[in-house]
Amino acid sequence: MNAKIAGIGFFVPERIVTNEELTKLMDTTSEWIVERTGIEERRYVEKHKETTSTLAAEAAKIAIERAGLTTQDIDFIVFATLSPDYYFPGSGVLLQRHLGIKGIGCLDVRTQCTGFIYAISVADQYIKTGMYKNILVVGAEVHSAGLDFTTRGRNVSVIFGDGAGAVVLQATEDETKGILTTNLHADGEYAEHLAFFNPGTHGGAFLKDQGGLDYPNEPDLGGMHLTQEMLDKEAIYPHMNGRYVFKHAVEKFPAAIEEACEAVGCTADDINMLIPHQANLRITQMIQLKFGFEDERVYNNIQKYGNTTAASIPIALCEAWEKGLIKDGDLVCLAAFGSGFTWGAAMIRW
Repeated sequence: MNAKIAGIGFFVPERIVTNEELTKLMDTTSEWIVERTGIEERRYVEKHKETTSTLAAEAAKIAIERAGLTTQDIDFIVFATLSPDYYFPGSGVLLQRHLGIKGIGCLDVRTQCTGFIYAISVADQYIKTGMYKNILVVGAEVHSAGLDFTTRGRNVSVIFGDGAGAVVLQATEDETKGILTTNLHADGEYAEHLAFFNPGTHGGAFLKDQGGLDYPNEPDLGGMHLTQEMLDKEAIYPHMNGRYVFKHAVEKFPAAIEEACEAVGCTADDINMLIPHQANLRITQMIQLKFGFEDERVYNNIQKYGNTTAASIPIALCEAWEKGLIKDGDLVCLAAFGSGFTWGAAMIRW
């Protein structure tokens, strides 16, 4: 059996934050942001009212309804996020509570930008073995609660937005349809080049041994608990070596796509729609150029939503489908690269 996408949905907060709004908080310009990322605006949650799991619940309700199911038909949840509601427990059980489902298993996936690829790969295996029938797979993020909205943090903060996307995976006996293959990869050698260090259990001194790490704060501040010293020295924000990440992304993205093509016996020319992780429009444009994809065969919406990490692929996939850009029988490729470093791809016959 293959696993097919029986229902799909996405949800983003109402609040639109434009580049111009960010220029009031940091030394930047809309032109600078667009030139480097392609982003024009993004969505932010309403603080203290919306969370990662509440966004996920809204997207999940749409996906479940479109699958012709009720919440009680769902028998497993896979939740991908790097911005959970709590340090623990994971957001999967909170989503379960929002949906009023009791007793089913919930699995949280922490592979950041590739979270949705990893999540559907895991769910695909559960479907293939017959262990579960209707699996809810979600990617959701609330980045706006943890960004540095100063000039110091602009290289990271202008990129990210909030949102959620969800699919319901279901078994199909049509071996030509559904998820045809997935591939998953990681290389922890480069972990510190895109990471959120504090609070954490590393104790700080460990970071001193990571060669080439351009960490802007004193590395001896690390610890499991948030301290006043971390706050005073502002060592509580994400760190990204942008050029280093870009360099690896433009190498690993194409490799994952080519591996997926080889696994199903096709070429890039056979792909009807590529849905890349919405990391940076410049990365996507380089991938598009490498494979010779026409504009209509690559879907981008980073301009409107920014980088929503684990949510970006399901949001883009759903939006493309809603616009009629993905049709029955189309070969759709999903691909992602991100923190870890992790990367991977999935090939789906719609």
